[in-house]
Amino acid sequence: MQNNIREIVFDTETTGFDPLTGDRLVEIGAVELINHVPTGRTYHQYINPERDVPEEVVKVHGLTTEFLKDYPVFEKVAQDFIDFIGDDGILVAHNATFDMKFINYELKNLGYDEYKWDRVIDTLEIAKNKFPGQRNNLDVLCKRFGIDNSARTFHGALLDAQLLAEVYLELLGGAEPTMDLAASSKKDNSKKNENIEIKRVYREARVFALPNDWEEKHREFLLKNIKNPIWLSDEVEEKKEEN
Repeated sequence: MQNNIREIVFDTETTGFDPLTGDRLVEIGAVELINHVPTGRTYHQYINPERDVPEEVVKVHGLTTEFLKDYPVFEKVAQDFIDFIGDDGILVAHNATFDMKFINYELKNLGYDEYKWDRVIDTLEIAKNKFPGQRNNLDVLCKRFGIDNSARTFHGALLDAQLLAEVYLELLGGAEPTMDLAASSKKDNSKKNENIEIKRVYREARVFALPNDWEEKHREFLLKNIKNPIWLSDEVEEKKEEN
């Protein structure tokens, strides 16, 4: 029996670009897929970074120092995040180098094991291979695949993870089951196996009269230009014997 593939599509928001210079996580959002189908399980957490959030970063994700100050620090939620990922979860992120840099930095500081790269899928790398030389950020990919991202007025970790899950399945070749599970469950499944009668109109084969010498000329052409044609092998042998 084939084992189920469990993937966690996730996104992070931060105070900046580099945890080594003091930047910290402020939000994590994640969506669970089983065999590339959303299960409905999600993880979402705002995080107190214990530092100010620069104004230029607030313009990106809208999360202010004042808003975040009453949320737990990462140490308080780390185990919940680890439990959601589980032992079998494959991490899927867009520009995964950025997200994993922050996640592993925080985990290492708390004495947890870091996630290894053999458990990580980077959708940005997939997109670059699929659409070389083109822009491949999340908004562009949503537009390219016809995915509605109109609610994305700010970068938000959970919303971005949900959009990325749709993009990821399109990058894999398109979702076989619809991403809109609620809508699909309302469909009348009783019609799936109905036999549909297709009426075909059959016409008698038309006969084309060829000049008498065309068939012989065709054979001569084959014998002259094609060495040992297998579909005329018997005639080839006869011709050799005649000569």
